[in-house]
Amino acid sequence: MSAIPIATTRSITGISNAKLAMWWLLASEIVIFGGLLVVYILRRAMFDHWAIYAEHTNVVAGSINTFALLTSSLFAVLAHQAAETKQSKKASAYLWYAVLFGFMFLIVKSIEWTHEISHGFTINTNLFWSFYFTAAGIHGLHVIAGMIGMAIIATQIKGGHYLHRVEIVGIYWCFVEIVWIFLFPLLYIAK
Repeated sequence: MSAIPIATTRSITGISNAKLAMWWLLASEIVIFGGLLVVYILRRAMFDHWAIYAEHTNVVAGSINTFALLTSSLFAVLAHQAAETKQSKKASAYLWYAVLFGFMFLIVKSIEWTHEISHGFTINTNLFWSFYFTAAGIHGLHVIAGMIGMAIIATQIKGGHYLHRVEIVGIYWCFVEIVWIFLFPLLYIAK
């Protein structure tokens, strides 16, 4: 008599358990980032002097990072497309390119933060900089988590196994990019 598995490959929704779990994770992340951004927007609307502080953010660095994440997401999408057609080595390579552009994002962010901190702008400077460093810092942690996930999956899929995981990590990575698309104009452009 064979044992009945406790966990199945499909949930009652018809969505794989892994994909459903990722969507639930992202729903909780939306609550975190959504709450942070709503509070930021409300505070920004209440205090006109925040525009003075926002003038000190580095728009060039933010623009480069936007390019890095958009390009990285393109590679994540290409990896998914390659995985769908069972091209495991190509999918793996695309994931590594996505990781590379994630590193570019982190390097630019570290240079930017070093410059800001050296000019006296820290998380303790005022409420604007507290929001800035908190939102960008939490986002940076998500970038690191996504890069680790993509690196692990890029290694796992080389042999043609676990190709379905490319889509899961791609969903996460696109979420990270979308969060940045909200952060960039709010923290850098809206002066």
